[in-house]
Amino acid sequence: MIRASCSMALVLSLMITQTRSLRAADLPDPAAIKPVQLLTVPSYCEGVVFDKEGRGYISWGKTITQFTLDGQQKVWAEPGQPNGHKILADGTHLVCDASHHAILHLSADGKSMPHAATMCDGKPLRGPNDLTLDAANGGFYFSDPGDSSKEKPDGTVHYVDSKGTTHLVDGGYAYSNGIVLTPDGKKLYVAESQQNRVWVYDVTAPGKVAGKKLFANLPVKDTAAGQIDNQPDGMCLDQAGNLYVAHYGMKQVQVLDPSGKVVARYSGGNVTTSNVAFGGPDGNQLFVTGAIGDTENRGGLFRLDLKVPGLRVLPK
Repeated sequence: MIRASCSMALVLSLMITQTRSLRAADLPDPAAIKPVQLLTVPSYCEGVVFDKEGRGYISWGKTITQFTLDGQQKVWAEPGQPNGHKILADGTHLVCDASHHAILHLSADGKSMPHAATMCDGKPLRGPNDLTLDAANGGFYFSDPGDSSKEKPDGTVHYVDSKGTTHLVDGGYAYSNGIVLTPDGKKLYVAESQQNRVWVYDVTAPGKVAGKKLFANLPVKDTAAGQIDNQPDGMCLDQAGNLYVAHYGMKQVQVLDPSGKVVARYSGGNVTTSNVAFGGPDGNQLFVTGAIGDTENRGGLFRLDLKVPGLRVLPK
């Protein structure tokens, strides 16, 4: 294997709010939740994440925009083609970027550092899409769909260990996309966009998985309701282990309980709903990216006031 460039061991830490019981019946009625538009950007956006000060970041075009909860925004970095995004304990950032065929490593002020991952088994990465931190072991998982499709199901999932070495975890995906590791490190969820489904693995060791199982086949589009596609994209968890899936083209965020049952469907504000993250002062607001679907195809960031305790993953 060729070691990925990285100037530091990725020793991460989590700050996770105390878990409490939350049943499907406790989720708010979708009819009562109206998405609140926080801001727009010139084009489709994704990769929403929050830092320890509560500032948010979204990816669009060649740009990463930093925003505040009152809707103020500014350009934070222009790396090329940013997508999935996570923040490390030291305040630096990991960003999937297809134009660089790499996982970028950016400083706390958005400056380029040596890439965190560029190759696996001697082969260049194709187009990293999303990532999830393995804080307990100082590594992270990421999806690399490349140009995979139903006809060419060669999307992959990778793991970068604490030494910066990139390992192949699994392949055979018709566009591997959203990816989430549970806080205990025992389950790994992966969205397969072009098959409209989510898979789950048992994690046996850092970067090692077994027992791949179909977690859920997701609802299909209803064109009469203005839905134009049905591809699961970014995902996140609440404190009870419910999985929130940004469902591209469905205008929705769908909530799946730990058994894989769809227990709620919330309007995402955007037609091409792309990514989700919990944030806000109490960590109980869901922020949703995508494109609004108007004639200008503006990117939109919406807030859903769910008052559900989200799983907050923040650097100390």
